[in-house]
Amino acid sequence: MDLIRESEIDSSPLADKRVAIVGYGNQGRAQALNLKDSGVGVVIGLRDGSASRVAAEAAGLEVDLLERATASADVVMLLAPDEILGDLYSQIEPSFKPGAALGFSHGLAIHFGLISPREHLDVFLVAPKGPGTALRSLYEAGKGMVALWAVAQDATEHARDIALAYGRAIGCARAGLISSSFEEEAVADLFNENAVVWGAVPELLRAGFETLVEAGISPEVAYLECVGELKLLADLIEARGIAGMRKAISNTAELGAVLGGPEIIDRNARDRMKQVLRSVTSGEFAATLREEQLSGYPLLTKARTDAAAQPIEEAYRRLNDIKD
Repeated sequence: MDLIRESEIDSSPLADKRVAIVGYGNQGRAQALNLKDSGVGVVIGLRDGSASRVAAEAAGLEVDLLERATASADVVMLLAPDEILGDLYSQIEPSFKPGAALGFSHGLAIHFGLISPREHLDVFLVAPKGPGTALRSLYEAGKGMVALWAVAQDATEHARDIALAYGRAIGCARAGLISSSFEEEAVADLFNENAVVWGAVPELLRAGFETLVEAGISPEVAYLECVGELKLLADLIEARGIAGMRKAISNTAELGAVLGGPEIIDRNARDRMKQVLRSVTSGEFAATLREEQLSGYPLLTKARTDAAAQPIEEAYRRLNDIKD
């Protein structure tokens, strides 16, 4: 593992540079504020009439129209949703300065060909391994979030230095920057989202909840058992690793894990994970994402509606009312 920390990174490649953040969502807001607090000149590029303008200005950030912001910038970070980045790049590319740097926090748009940057641009990746809210809170606490970094195009022979300086300025180098590639970051991240943390884990929680309720267990108890302990598990694994987590739980819980886990995650489940990985590496998922955007997000709209109507959500609401 090639890990670089803050003390090894020269911040001067961003000195007197201006960074345009395109996309004021979870990552855009956090990275912009961290850059600003690190003394880097930042402008938020928004479309005319964007609802994000008020929030960005209230946070003390400079805001300008998209093309003007990118025309004034030495570094342009594309932090809008992946599926619209191709159209967005086509819109702003004519305004780029010669020798500008184009940055991403996800490898999808470059690796799967949504964007083909013109040759005179540096193209780099700094991908924090967590949500923007945590990136910002860690920065404010004097800590950092591990990030992957990579260079896809080095037109000026300074792309590496810009990427590392950017990772330092948003606070990630405090924890460490790990050398990677656009392909590795995109494939690993998409696989995780499809098959593990964001895909399989919520489905597993809901299946466990429904199994207990169908067996006569009250929804509240089923929720506490199958969902409520998830944070405890995550905290233990973060602090101790998976093997260390096993040592921290009771013999009863450990034996249940040893006997029950392989019954659920068996050879068939692992084979299905490989199928998901193939859909990612082949570009099938990226193409589906683009089709979803072009058709107005029908799958996501239905999935969000269905999820909100599940019995597990009602159990969550009742238990949450107790906390209030």
